[in-house]
Amino acid sequence: MPKSTPPPLGVGMVGYAFMGAAHSQGWRSVGRAFDLPRTPVMAAVCGRDAEAVSAAAARHGWAAAETDWRALIARDDVDLVDICTPGDSHAEIAIAALEAGKHVLCEKPLANTVAEAEAMVEAARAAEARGQIAMVGFNYRRVPALSLARKLVAEGRLGTLRHVRLRYLQDWAVDPSGPLVWRLRKEAAGSGALGDLGAHIIDLALYLTGEDLVSVSAQIETFIKERPLPDDPSRTGEVTVDDAALIGGRLASGALASFEASRFATGRKNALSVELNGSDGSLVFDLERLNELEFHDHTLPATEAGFRRILVTEPGHPYLEGWWPPGHGLGYEHSFAHQARDLVHAIAEGTRPAPSFEDGLRVQRVLAAIEESAAKNAVLTPVPTAPEA
Repeated sequence: MPKSTPPPLGVGMVGYAFMGAAHSQGWRSVGRAFDLPRTPVMAAVCGRDAEAVSAAAARHGWAAAETDWRALIARDDVDLVDICTPGDSHAEIAIAALEAGKHVLCEKPLANTVAEAEAMVEAARAAEARGQIAMVGFNYRRVPALSLARKLVAEGRLGTLRHVRLRYLQDWAVDPSGPLVWRLRKEAAGSGALGDLGAHIIDLALYLTGEDLVSVSAQIETFIKERPLPDDPSRTGEVTVDDAALIGGRLASGALASFEASRFATGRKNALSVELNGSDGSLVFDLERLNELEFHDHTLPATEAGFRRILVTEPGHPYLEGWWPPGHGLGYEHSFAHQARDLVHAIAEGTRPAPSFEDGLRVQRVLAAIEESAAKNAVLTPVPTAPEA
């Protein structure tokens, strides 16, 4: 008997702006770069503005456009719902999609509150029993150099971890005349630099170390308190999120962690950096040189010690089997193709994806503890994710 061809995987995406464009790039390219157990088909994209979403569908390669996310979920040709909207709609869309029998990919942070994230996890657990997959989109896990860093830590190459330092710095909010966009409103975004940038580096710390944060102490600041309204620049509205966050913490092993997230670091456009120091070695990563990882092997004699540059472009490096000959670097957009690759495999193989909604909830609890710590000027313990029923 000839082996049957697996059915295609119909993808429907809600949201089509910056992150929607990045996800579209991932879905367009993943099947061309990797051999997949199911073929993704870009069935439909959804947005409230009919003209704009139709233009986005044509530009990014979606077969159809919808103006109601409920209609997108109801489509028979949509098996997976990809959520690229502001955080205030994540829970409602994700839970509805899961209850409708769809797989779900939801952009980070998972939700705007711990309660919303808990409800999403509960829905995901119920859906998992029916064979559905729910994943949160922390794309930086899929940068090959960071995947290699995780492998080196897991293999014990750093020994006992002592320090974990992560920074994510941008400067797009520096201009006080910049409008009060949705990212600067708590009711839409949940938080500011903390949730937008801090969520990424908190997730990376948990991913790279394989540990939980057991305590945090934080300070947050809003530098510009009011901004012009987008539809009427002659009037201003209150900025209700943070512009910057500075956090100290401790991992379960006792290692010290520090985090900095800011939209006011002049000259920094998308500067994410990581440094891990252990008893046997250290790792350094800089997103502005995302094809490189610096590694110091402290077990070598002092006459040979020092950081060495690993060019992460070899076929044996994570995800590189699908791309170019050694030395031909990848970019930001490839992380979304890698994310799509891993999700398609999880769906086809019936395995739990990483990061799961539980992982997203873990980050959400840390974000909440950071905000509370800053408000109370206290050291707080994030509540761990409840064990699976």
